[in-house]
Amino acid sequence: MNTTNNPVYETLHKTALKAPSSSGVYLWRNIDNIVIYVGKAKNLKNRLSSYFSGEKHIKTQLLISNAKSIEYITTSNEYEAFLLENNLIKKYSPKYNIQLKDGKSYPVLKITNEEFPRFYKTRQVRKDGSIYFGPYPDAGALDVFIDTLYKLYPVRHCRTFKTKKTPCMYYHIGRCKAPCCNKISKESYIEFIEEIKSLLEGKGDETIVKLTSLMKKAASELNFEKAARIRDGLKALTILQNQNIVEDFNSEDRDYIAHYREGELVSFTVLKIRNGKLLGRDNFPVESLSDDDELLEEFVQAYYKERDTIPPYIYISENDNHEFLSKWIEDSFHTQTKIIFASTEKKHLAALNMAAENAKEDIIRRIRERGDIPAMKELQDLLELKSLPIRIEGFDIAHIGGKFPVASLISFYNGNPDKKNYRYFRLKTTNGVIDDFASMREATSRRYTRLLNENKPLPDLILIDGGIGQVNAVYGVLNSLDIDIPVAGLAKRDEEIWLPHASKPICLPKRSDGLRLLQRVRDETHRFATSRNQELRTKENTVSIFSKLPHIGEKRELTLIKEFTTLNNLVLSSTENIANLLKIPLSQADDILSEAKKLLKNRDEIKETKKLILNSQVNSTNTQESIYAKSLAAAALDITAVAESD
Repeated sequence: MNTTNNPVYETLHKTALKAPSSSGVYLWRNIDNIVIYVGKAKNLKNRLSSYFSGEKHIKTQLLISNAKSIEYITTSNEYEAFLLENNLIKKYSPKYNIQLKDGKSYPVLKITNEEFPRFYKTRQVRKDGSIYFGPYPDAGALDVFIDTLYKLYPVRHCRTFKTKKTPCMYYHIGRCKAPCCNKISKESYIEFIEEIKSLLEGKGDETIVKLTSLMKKAASELNFEKAARIRDGLKALTILQNQNIVEDFNSEDRDYIAHYREGELVSFTVLKIRNGKLLGRDNFPVESLSDDDELLEEFVQAYYKERDTIPPYIYISENDNHEFLSKWIEDSFHTQTKIIFASTEKKHLAALNMAAENAKEDIIRRIRERGDIPAMKELQDLLELKSLPIRIEGFDIAHIGGKFPVASLISFYNGNPDKKNYRYFRLKTTNGVIDDFASMREATSRRYTRLLNENKPLPDLILIDGGIGQVNAVYGVLNSLDIDIPVAGLAKRDEEIWLPHASKPICLPKRSDGLRLLQRVRDETHRFATSRNQELRTKENTVSIFSKLPHIGEKRELTLIKEFTTLNNLVLSSTENIANLLKIPLSQADDILSEAKKLLKNRDEIKETKKLILNSQVNSTNTQESIYAKSLAAAALDITAVAESD
């Protein structure tokens, strides 16, 4: 931030230096004399001076750039400052203090309040008599679990229940008992729903045994697809149960409060446990310029407004400041509440971690929706860019000992991934040669030559996964193309930023918004390059069973795959048919058919052996070991079936 010859900045700085060393409250006002921020301090002079010393975080720059004056009020002690700060925040509603607006983002599982209930995922919790379970931070696990339930329990799928004369498709494929056509009694249908409720409430041992039994039966029948599906459902259930570890049926009422921040953006999450049940999750996206150790105090003052809403226990992180909270609650609401660090017990720590993940996810969503403006502004100042780096393109190289070299190109727009503009380059000049500099030159040359030829817009910044060598290589390519695009490199070891021909790198604080954005771009380029390299290796190492037959080259192999698909289909064919298809002599066709029969017989023998192993594992004396061993064996059979499929 440039403060040279800035009279407003100098005035603010002088005010801070003249402040007393006592405790008190300070107010920042803008050019219209509106209070934009209220803070408290144990030592006003030290606290205010800290805004003007050292390397300034983006949130500090934001506050100073919008301020016109500072005023302060001294108090006898810090607790009085705490109370006064609370009153002034309520009076002025400053822009950069916490103003609560609830925003729910995680899904729950809803069982409807109907004669024949159905269940589904939703983000809306209504007082309609329905039963809700959650929230679940891992929405993917919830999707898998719901899908598994629908495959195992023949309950209705339709959104609206109507009496019909003929059942729908789900009835005919065994996925619904068709209550709409009176194919099942209400009592029998509700048994399914009660079983699902027990499973979600953590009482589902019998259901888990049922699922495990079905998985074992499917595996023993070599129905690997079904066995794998049930296995995945059990895994999803485990994840959901871990997420709901806070529901321990302990009647102790309590709240868990956690937050996550990126610059001035802060999200708080409160998990409300009443009578041992997770009744709800309040999520509050806010903006605040307070220090991290002041955020909880500020939030609690805004959140708890009525005595009846305050539980006897509030669990927080050890990093949060709770010095005055218990006393403030007792003085303000005449009720006693214990503020406890969640690390005291595993279940409390698990609940707080769930709240923290919720808050983090909300920050990610907010950054994605608004664009990572603070980080882009910081990079613009840091790298002296002519404009905001709205479009950033990142490059990385991946290879294994020089084989399958690929370059990844990823694109970030407004600080977020723009996946439709991802590209990869199968490198030609360095195949079999380990030369990252040459690889980077080839990739960037191909990319930007094409953009120039097609008259397409260029990025605002190029980020290279690497150090000064890779950066200079790309800079040389851009010069030869007569393109003026800023380029920088991010070296992994010390997270150093390198500019072309620099004698030393730029090192940013770990909490820097600009560094965080560059790390996101770099990590995404690495992921994309590595995944593509893996695809190429897998493709190279995947051998069709048809290629093992005599007289079969690449073209004939493709013909057999297209015509027969599986080895079994080929064996059922005739010598004449094979000869006509491949345009080969009958003798060669006979060789192919004979070898195919041998391969099929060998594969069936392998499957039968594995089936015996599977059954022997089932007879283990340890039930848990048996279930685990068989699930692994089923997975192995499933994988083998796929690998050996034709």
